[in-house]
Amino acid sequence: MKSSREVETPLMQTAVSDIARFTIALLFLGLVLAFSLFFIESNSNHLFLAVAAVFGAYMAMNIGANDVANNVGPAVGSKALTMGWAIVIAMVFEAGGAFIAGGEVVSTIKKGIIDIDAFGDDTDRFLWAMMAALLAAALWLNLATVARAPVSTTHSIVGGVMGAGIAAAGFDIVNWNTMAKIASSWVISPVIGGVIAALFLLAIKKTIIFKDDKLSASYRWVPVYVAVMAWAFVTYLVLKGLKKIWPQMLHFFNDILFFTIEVSKKPSFATALFLGGLVAVLVYGFIKKRLGTKLNKLENTRESVNVLFTIPLIFAASLLSFAHGANDVANAIGPLAAINDAVMTGGISAKAEIPFWVMAVGAFGLAIGLALYGPRLIKTVGSGITDLDPIRAFSVAMAAAITVIIASQLGLPVSSTHIAIGGIFGVGLLREWLDKSITLEAEIEREKANLATEKGRLRALYEQLESVKAEKDRTPKTSEDMLKIYKLIDKERAVVKKAKKELKKDKKSLYIKQGMIQKIITAWLITVPSAAVLSAGIYYIIEGIMR
Repeated sequence: MKSSREVETPLMQTAVSDIARFTIALLFLGLVLAFSLFFIESNSNHLFLAVAAVFGAYMAMNIGANDVANNVGPAVGSKALTMGWAIVIAMVFEAGGAFIAGGEVVSTIKKGIIDIDAFGDDTDRFLWAMMAALLAAALWLNLATVARAPVSTTHSIVGGVMGAGIAAAGFDIVNWNTMAKIASSWVISPVIGGVIAALFLLAIKKTIIFKDDKLSASYRWVPVYVAVMAWAFVTYLVLKGLKKIWPQMLHFFNDILFFTIEVSKKPSFATALFLGGLVAVLVYGFIKKRLGTKLNKLENTRESVNVLFTIPLIFAASLLSFAHGANDVANAIGPLAAINDAVMTGGISAKAEIPFWVMAVGAFGLAIGLALYGPRLIKTVGSGITDLDPIRAFSVAMAAAITVIIASQLGLPVSSTHIAIGGIFGVGLLREWLDKSITLEAEIEREKANLATEKGRLRALYEQLESVKAEKDRTPKTSEDMLKIYKLIDKERAVVKKAKKELKKDKKSLYIKQGMIQKIITAWLITVPSAAVLSAGIYYIIEGIMR
């Protein structure tokens, strides 16, 4: 039994760690407030803008703590990356995506869910609504992170904008057709992500894992899968991550090339596919050449195949983080950019320029939130739903990229969070189905048989012990026999305990953790209405204070 000191020490360490994280978060918010007050052009609404900047920073930190886990969680759960390296990689690529490809203009009303004309010339109501939406979405994300529930940050801000809009101008302000499409993404995103991840994992199993000569199969197929990954991610990045700096990139190439490229506002799907295919061919040749020497050092096992997918998985996590930083930073800075534009111009615009300081608040907020509170959700995504290895995690990453490409071309509303979680569910369900019908079920039956045998031996020892105890003649020989039996019983108990532990582990690995499924789906369903209710309440509070 542990002493009170041994119990108190970890609790004290946890408390100190929590206080340190909270202090760093407050320090960041304080720096944002100070910068907003002293280094931004002042006017009559200057204080309001400074408070909005703090809310934007708070929102960015919560996005980093919750949403980023979807990109690096599978890599950590599969042990391809340590928690520390995952956080470093995600911080660098999330911030890089935000700064490099975050864009210069953002829609002030996310997804067009409310009619901006309903505010008329009442700039104050618009400012209050955006402020309420920003704070409500951040609070909801904070609650979800504490509950270890990965939720969509896009849906959080959508709910916030909807609730504040209704509070400000009534139900007619909401575009209910758009809201219906967003609600449909609760089903579309996880289903497509799950199907693609399961199909990809099944393909890897059929072409490599189930083969007798796994190394030869790996030499043939691993370059193909990594090349497909390169195609998917380059296409994904061009379409989603580089679209906002596409004209600048074309101008740059026109300055250094001997021929002229027609400058367009954003890349076409055909262009993205071509660039992805070009990179895929180069990657295929590179991987094929490297595998020739690497395979000689590996054994013909599944673990060796997992090793081959580790580096591609790390690249996938990095690229997903870059694309996420380029796209989802708008969830934090979109309302803030709208507030900044309204304060500076005195009017309401459908599009708002993003000043560098606003982008910096979003980018650094993502990184700091991830570093301070990201491990909580990374563990949930990486190992809280189903057990992952590099092959399974690679399949989830592929599903995330391919689903976004397909959905963007078909005009389907999808959530990156729902896609990633759906991919993990798909991998877990496929794994359960395959393992039940092939190997793990047989292993469980063997474990059951071993456990039954060990229990039988233990019962026999107890019977032998009772028999010895029943002897009336307590000779030294009898005492010696009893001591031997006690030692055998202790040893057999340890064996039974270990057998039970192995059986429990094998049974657990068959199934997706059902409690986690229920918690995540519940969080998804209530995200929009919860954020909306919070936002409406905050709007009324702001209105009461300001009027």
